[in-house]
Amino acid sequence: MRNQAHDATRPAGPAEPSELRLAGGRAVEGDPGAGPPDAGPPDASMGGGASGEALLPRDRMQAILEATKQVASLLKAAGHPFALAGSVAAYAHGVPGNLQHDTDFAILREDADAVAQELERAGIAVHKPPEDWLIKATAHGENIDLIFELARHPVTTDLLERAEILPVDSVRMPVLAPTDLVGSLLAAFSEHHCDFGAVLPIARTLREKIDWDLLRRENEGSPMPEAFLYLLERLNVIEPREASEGPP
Repeated sequence: MRNQAHDATRPAGPAEPSELRLAGGRAVEGDPGAGPPDAGPPDASMGGGASGEALLPRDRMQAILEATKQVASLLKAAGHPFALAGSVAAYAHGVPGNLQHDTDFAILREDADAVAQELERAGIAVHKPPEDWLIKATAHGENIDLIFELARHPVTTDLLERAEILPVDSVRMPVLAPTDLVGSLLAAFSEHHCDFGAVLPIARTLREKIDWDLLRRENEGSPMPEAFLYLLERLNVIEPREASEGPP
């Protein structure tokens, strides 16, 4: 979930659209095969075992979900208000996809220090980057972004109270409401960050749950969000503005 939004295992099929990235993230590299004869014991994170079976590629999606569940459970237990954001929030709402990047949590700015201390007590590495709108953590080898400003808009109590409680791989947690989720992604569009392809499947899947008139009003005069909304109209994902407003 940069000052942008600041970015279920499925059968094999056509390639998925590009993965949504709000902030952070890294690629997993490495040879999934066995190492040279003099290599040390297999790396457990790659699925190797003492019995000598072939090493398997690390399940990146499951690692992201495990990291998400661990951090969410800690925040819930400590009573810190939060909401899942970004691509994992879209996944929680039922948007299909193969998660390959970090997890984003929206938190209140005034809770940032307390949240950092809570994660550190649980053995999770936390650091504060130069950007002043988030803190970063690492759990299960995956990046976690704890964001208190979504695309230049501060995270507020109202935003978090509108979140929906949804299961994420069996752990229930607050997830940004569909209109707030897509709104945060639209607000992140700029001349330097304008990946319509990543947001399009989210808009398609959640279109019946989103207040499009509200998003039009909030983004009026912003070229990139308006262009995306126009694209949705041309693709018949949403009704044209004139039709949605009705007769004068």
